[in-house]
Amino acid sequence: MTDAVAEQIAALRDEDWAIRGEAAGLLGNFKDPRAVVPLVSLLRDQDRSVREAAIEALRTIGAPAVEAVGICLTDPDLSVQESASAILAAIADERVLAPLVKALSSGDWIIRMHAAKALGRMRNADAVEPLIPLLQDKVKAVREEAAAALAAIGDASIPSLLKALQHEDWLIRLHAVESLGKSKSEQAVEPLLSVLFNDRDSAVREDAVRALGEIGDSKAVEYLFTAMQEPGLRTLAVGALGHIGDARAVPVLIDVLLGTGPPQATRTVAGCGDQWNEEAMTQGAAARALGAIGDERAIPSLVSALNQTFTRAEAAAALAKFGAKVVPFLLPLLNEPRDENLLFHVRETLASAGWRTGRRSWAGAK
Repeated sequence: MTDAVAEQIAALRDEDWAIRGEAAGLLGNFKDPRAVVPLVSLLRDQDRSVREAAIEALRTIGAPAVEAVGICLTDPDLSVQESASAILAAIADERVLAPLVKALSSGDWIIRMHAAKALGRMRNADAVEPLIPLLQDKVKAVREEAAAALAAIGDASIPSLLKALQHEDWLIRLHAVESLGKSKSEQAVEPLLSVLFNDRDSAVREDAVRALGEIGDSKAVEYLFTAMQEPGLRTLAVGALGHIGDARAVPVLIDVLLGTGPPQATRTVAGCGDQWNEEAMTQGAAARALGAIGDERAIPSLVSALNQTFTRAEAAAALAKFGAKVVPFLLPLLNEPRDENLLFHVRETLASAGWRTGRRSWAGAK
């Protein structure tokens, strides 16, 4: 009987790069552990497409490839180390925890990035302390993967992240805030509120608002009302209230949407002219937030917001989330002289609610 795996392993030594690449792909499909070591040897192949085929094959084989690929993390050739770290980022096996932790200090940012991603997938608490320094890595992609990894590790990373909120380097504070938001831990709410009102860096404070929205704890609601009074935080705070979904925010968001009691100072949005400022963006964010919360009290105000060009699309999208409940509010608009753009949004919203043009009833009616 022909041994297809053995045949393809032999083909990995062919002089033709296309044959080597095809063989690597087939061996990945076979998922036979015998192919691991021969495929690892292809990580040094001169042809890039062959190396990529070998990387994908080893990822597909998965766990049986871990130990052989892990050895490559210490290979003298940095490109081999990069390939190995990329494979392990997808497999994420505890057997290579120690080599991956060591790889976090590599001089090659690609290796650091993949190692952080792998450790995040493992969710092992032993990786927390080695990951923290990467929050200030000079490469953004590494910082982001480290932050995501710490968030994925969860509760075990919270004490270290909370400590990082006091770090002198603003980048560490920034990415610690980001990680805490992604962790969705209630333990982080009060420390993040402290950051919101006390941190000296505006970017860190802005991220604290986003993080509070991600966590979704209603304890932050009243504090976000206060944050709304500050230019630069106002739009973000409105968005965070939408994420939290607390009904207490509905009257406040309606006022924002309708332009009731606007702030004394607002900022012009760069590149958009004097007619487009932060408050216009905030009103659009309020429409989205009201749609996310889904409180029917907001429907009349959202219908009214259709009359403003800068809130029209967001208001229509928010109304669509209420389904058939919006139909009685929208049908009268079809009988009044309106500009075509507004009528387009009204018809689209009605259609999403089950109403059809030319009818006075809709699919959802009894």
